[in-house]
Amino acid sequence: MSTGGTLGRIIVRTSPSDPSRGLLVAGALTVSCALGRGGVTRHKREGDGATPAGRLRFVSCHYRPDRVSRPRTRLPTMPTRPLDGWCDDPADQSYNRPVRLPYPASHEELWREDALYDVLVVLDWNLLHPRPGAGSAIFFHLAAPGMTPTAGCIAVTLTAMRKILALSGPETYFDVF
Repeated sequence: MSTGGTLGRIIVRTSPSDPSRGLLVAGALTVSCALGRGGVTRHKREGDGATPAGRLRFVSCHYRPDRVSRPRTRLPTMPTRPLDGWCDDPADQSYNRPVRLPYPASHEELWREDALYDVLVVLDWNLLHPRPGAGSAIFFHLAAPGMTPTAGCIAVTLTAMRKILALSGPETYFDVF
């Protein structure tokens, strides 16, 4: 399931005792992860707080250069800048796409005061041909203190993120259950 030391499939399973927590299995590495406050769903909708079930391919890696060093990975990698955003307005033409701030429609700021997006991986949920309202800004990012739930993303510690990224490339994907 890996090619030249690179991971293909990474399994993400929901905890039976807490649907907003899970276990992430990446080769020999098993770590805790935070999931959406709405658990995992096969019927993702904008704003439901749930992590989408299914296959989520890694697209690109972004990092905040004033806080962390460039992650080692085979993914396309770029620094986040203060004017980087991501549109989450289903009625906007840039829905589920990167945007430059200020942006008039609803959006996420990628340059955050907290550390959650200091390293993030864009996942391919609803990305190629976005369906309005089917969910946006689904990322693999850093976990909040206490591994509190996300708004629908998958999150791990910085240490786990670095280990996973070092083994990740364009063929890497999550299978979320």
